[in-house]
Amino acid sequence: MPTPTQDTVTVDVGGRTVTVPKGGLYDRYRMDTDLDDVARDPRVSDVDFFRRLPKVKVDSPIGTTLTPNFYYPVSTARLTMLAPSRAIRSRLPGELAPLEIVPGLGLVSVMFFRYDVCDIDFYTEAAVGIAVKPARHGGLGFFDLVAGLKNEHLDSYVLSLPVSTEIAQVRGHDGYGFPKWVAGLDVDIDPRRTEARVANDAGGTDLSLHAVTPGQTAFRSGERVGSLTSYTSMDGAWHSTLSQTNVLSAGTTRLPRDLRLQVGEGRMADDLRSLRPTRPLQLDVMTQGQLALHMPVPSSVPARNK
Repeated sequence: MPTPTQDTVTVDVGGRTVTVPKGGLYDRYRMDTDLDDVARDPRVSDVDFFRRLPKVKVDSPIGTTLTPNFYYPVSTARLTMLAPSRAIRSRLPGELAPLEIVPGLGLVSVMFFRYDVCDIDFYTEAAVGIAVKPARHGGLGFFDLVAGLKNEHLDSYVLSLPVSTEIAQVRGHDGYGFPKWVAGLDVDIDPRRTEARVANDAGGTDLSLHAVTPGQTAFRSGERVGSLTSYTSMDGAWHSTLSQTNVLSAGTTRLPRDLRLQVGEGRMADDLRSLRPTRPLQLDVMTQGQLALHMPVPSSVPARNK
């Protein structure tokens, strides 16, 4: 949400009125952002990744819009934990199946995101998600697991996804079908520390993470591009949403010890507890990256498991 001292304007997003920063990227460009303008922002390393991803105009639940949505500098943290498959299945729609590391044990994650410059202006985001098998994928889950843990490709189902601005909530909920709400949400990630906190409705802590940032490795733009496919159901139809991440600086700690995850009181805490996570398996932190988020497309998934 814009800071109290920041001038704002109201805009219509899919029939809903939200405020955005006056003179921000959305106010000026309405998703048709001038990449040359973005390239002059000192927070943005370069925009070559985006020049090779032309936007297209599509009809969507929030009206006609351009896709993908570009996030020019991004930092993220993901803590992956083991959890009993039985607990995971109790929170998954019957059409989806957990990705298991061994029979009876699946993977769940807590994720935090900071988007300093993007087409809908600065915001932060957090998520509780479940790693799932790709829909209608008959291959061995082991190879999906290896690819996922290497951050090359993941498929997920998200239980909770709070954000810090109105426009991100409306677009994410109405346009993508994600369980989004607006919350107080601080995310600060640098090469030394990873700090994130999500507030609940009373101002207390819903979920927070404090960790030593894993050692970072730099990559050339385009050298390491990962992807995430998320499944949502809108109006009874399944959709998949693809996001592509251009990793510029990232690192991983396996079996991390130097971290503190506080599970407090709130929607995210309730979702995470319901999955009964056990030990942290891996901490992935990307201090520098870029992201392209595509609009969801209809997706065929197997019939519901009985």
